[in-house]
Amino acid sequence: MPRIPQRTVERFFRYCQFLHSKVEAGSEFVFSHELASAVGVSPEQVRRDFMNFRQVKGTPQRGYPVKEFMAALYAHLESSSLTKMVLVGVGNLGKAILSYFLRRRPNLSIVAAFDLDPEKADRIYSGCRVHHTGQLEKVVAREKVAVGIITVPASAAQEAADALVRAGVKGIINFAPVQLTVPRGVFLEQLDITLSIEKVAYFARKIRTKEQ
Repeated sequence: MPRIPQRTVERFFRYCQFLHSKVEAGSEFVFSHELASAVGVSPEQVRRDFMNFRQVKGTPQRGYPVKEFMAALYAHLESSSLTKMVLVGVGNLGKAILSYFLRRRPNLSIVAAFDLDPEKADRIYSGCRVHHTGQLEKVVAREKVAVGIITVPASAAQEAADALVRAGVKGIINFAPVQLTVPRGVFLEQLDITLSIEKVAYFARKIRTKEQ
C-alpha cells in the first residue's frame, strides 16, 4: 500500500472507532453512508478511502463486513510489536490518560510516567510507575521509548519536549496550551483542549443567536 496522507490516517482511526461501536451493538455490516455520517465526510470520500483496501468486499444490499474491514484497517494502522510511551506530568489529566490506557490497547503501552513533585515519585498510578522528572532521559533511553505524552503546565512543556527529543523519542503528543518546537524527524501532535472548548462555545453562541 502506498504512503497514506496524515488526514487520511486520521479518518482511518475514526472509522475504527465507529466500527468498534457497531461490533459492540452486534452489527455485522456497515454502509459507507453510515461511516460518512459518523466521521463527517461524504460517502464518496469513504469509498475513495476504501480503495486502499480492495480485498474487503461490500455489496449495495448489505454494506461492508464490519469485522473484516476493521481488521484490514488495523493491519495497516498498527504494528504487531509493542510501541512504548511515557507520560510527563502526573496531574489530573495525566492520571486520566494513564487510567484510560490501562489494558485497553495491548500494542500501546505507557511504560513510565514522570513528575517534578517528589511526593509522586516511586508511586504507582494505574499500573504505571512514576519517576522524578530528573530521571526522564535515562529511563526513556533505556526503555527505547518511541512516544512521549506531555501533560505539564505550558511553562514546562518545551523543556519536557526537549528532554524527550534528546532521549530519542520520535513522536510527541502535547496537551499543554502552548505551541512547541521540535526538530525534523520528530512528529508532533498538538491537542489544546482549552482551544477546542473555546471554539465550540463560540459556534454554539453563533447558532443560538441565529435561532433567536
